[in-house]
Amino acid sequence: MKSINCKGKLIDLSIPRVMGILNITPDSFYDGGNLKNDSEILSLAEKMLTDGATFIDIGGYSSRPGATDISVNEELERVLPVVTLLLKNFPEVLLSIDTFRAEVAKKAIEAGAAIINDISAGILDDQMLKTIADYQVPYIMMHMKGSPQTMKEFADYKDVVREVLLYFSERIATARSCGINDLIIDPGFGFAKTISHNFELLRNTEKLQIADLPILIGVSRKSMIYKTLDTSAAEALNGTTVLNTIALQKGASILRVHDVKEAVETVKLLDALNG
Repeated sequence: MKSINCKGKLIDLSIPRVMGILNITPDSFYDGGNLKNDSEILSLAEKMLTDGATFIDIGGYSSRPGATDISVNEELERVLPVVTLLLKNFPEVLLSIDTFRAEVAKKAIEAGAAIINDISAGILDDQMLKTIADYQVPYIMMHMKGSPQTMKEFADYKDVVREVLLYFSERIATARSCGINDLIIDPGFGFAKTISHNFELLRNTEKLQIADLPILIGVSRKSMIYKTLDTSAAEALNGTTVLNTIALQKGASILRVHDVKEAVETVKLLDALNG
């Protein structure tokens, strides 16, 4: 059984789970700037939990390609009040913090966050792995090359699947050597990857199971969908559901999504199909 320990509660990931995205950034690619006050944040969080989200992932730093870099203090000013707000209103909620900065991770965990979701797998901040080991929270490690500001320049691979697997073999070994127990891997769709790279990774997602770790898939409303279909992120829900279905069939343990209800329904229908 694949399980992670979130604040003393074991979460069984042999049943796929859904992580709802709550961006508190002004410039995220799909929902940037949508949440303008506490009431709107609480309303979205309540809807995601009612719809069946196991986790809510709070993002205070936009990691879309070419996003504006912000200071640690600005990220903290965005993230910490939301952690406090959500835990006050939903004490049992399991919050994930989408950050590559150890200082943000540390203060968010101390405020009650349960998981850290790092787009750089500890590469962009050399204190991150020590921080995770010190606090022993589950750690999501994503594949990326460069930074959000530069990653487009690094979308070059001889064999993207092989290179992602090699990356994870190194990052997992490094994390284990630091004493981190609960690890989740994310192939990083759209991060230093072209659309063809993204589909190659999705086509081969089951190969990531060689790591014997839970796999998080985040394709929600991304350009690999809407550019392929010549639509927009706003029109990419159906495409998201299709790709999430494929990801689950190929071994995904967590779906990170903007639209929780549809993802939970996908999990339930595939569970019924599989008996």
